[in-house]
Amino acid sequence: MSTKLSPPLSKPSLRKTLSELVTTPLTPVKKSLHDNIDFVPSSIPAQRRLEMLAVSAWSILIVGSCALSMFLCSFPPLWPLITCYTIWVHYLDKSPDHGGRVWQWYRRCAWWRYFVAYYPITCLKVGPSLTKKYGFDHCIIILRRQIYRRVELMFLVTILMVTDRYYRHVRLWFSFGLFYVSAKLKVISRGAFANFGTDVTGFSKLFPGITTHLLTLSSNFKLPFYRECMIHLGMGSVSKRSCGNILQSGPGQSITIVVGGAAESLSAHPGTADLTLRKRLGFIKIAIQEGADLVPVFSFGENDIFSQMPNEKGTAIYMFQKKFQAIFGFTLPLFHGRGMLNYNLGLLPYRRRITAVVGRPIPVKRVDQPDIEEVRRIQTLYIAELQRIWDAHKDEFAKARKRELNIID
Repeated sequence: MSTKLSPPLSKPSLRKTLSELVTTPLTPVKKSLHDNIDFVPSSIPAQRRLEMLAVSAWSILIVGSCALSMFLCSFPPLWPLITCYTIWVHYLDKSPDHGGRVWQWYRRCAWWRYFVAYYPITCLKVGPSLTKKYGFDHCIIILRRQIYRRVELMFLVTILMVTDRYYRHVRLWFSFGLFYVSAKLKVISRGAFANFGTDVTGFSKLFPGITTHLLTLSSNFKLPFYRECMIHLGMGSVSKRSCGNILQSGPGQSITIVVGGAAESLSAHPGTADLTLRKRLGFIKIAIQEGADLVPVFSFGENDIFSQMPNEKGTAIYMFQKKFQAIFGFTLPLFHGRGMLNYNLGLLPYRRRITAVVGRPIPVKRVDQPDIEEVRRIQTLYIAELQRIWDAHKDEFAKARKRELNIID
């Protein structure tokens, strides 16, 4: 059996083949994890680590409270106390319907200052009519003077400040456009929580004599331990009875309500300003019944702290989310943010500045049973003021916007 051998290579051809092997780069079999994830460097100041810790703790507070309660239930000696606490939560404690039990030191503690400085969150109070009518001075609060390289996109959140002209002090009623970051529980927007759930952004100095009460779903006050954190911040249940109890409890009381709902959460994308307002008439009706003025406020940057998967109308993702909403009553936004040890993978919010801008008050005449024409008229004035604030401040706080303000259903 004979084997045919290939002819030997000459020295020039062998030298050429070896040189090509040396100069040709090798293709990696698998990309390194560092090529896709931007990890946090080890040399991070302690201040920024504390800010991250504060935001992370707030983000997992619901899950942590539920886990702690289940852990305590595994100890039979604690069952009598757990039973008494459950009865207290579900049947005896009425504080969520009356604005909670406020601890001022808790609203001003340093922990919330780290939370606010993470983004950071600022408050800008403008509007000549507001200054003239209520004696407010033009003021801007900068919680942290730092320039970020990240592009600041924009999400417009609607706030209502309802002032009661029948009291000596101003009574406010705030209404926020909601950004969902949770599937089953409607998590409070960061700007609303920082400005009205705590007192570390200087709200009490901007609006002296006013006590704010941030309102959320009644089901949140059924969660053990988590409810106590909210109650002592002065938060309450977002029910009609709760709104009436707080607004009628005396001078200087205010409530903050999250509006927009599941529909607005699905349209919340960075660089956009899509507000679900045209079918939201309940807060306007209550304002008319209370005889209170509406003061619109824009909060820029709220929607930039998370990214959401593309879900335009007609796509499979959008149809699934709407079907999910129709069955369960809430939607399931597919979002992502950053992690504790990286900048581009996780469920924590990005460091993006949030700026709230207070507008001019809209006069409202008190009517016990307002008709739909009056409600629509006030809504038209309210939307027009939102548009004015947007046009006046979009070039400053929404430089990287993808499109203009859009009022949707």
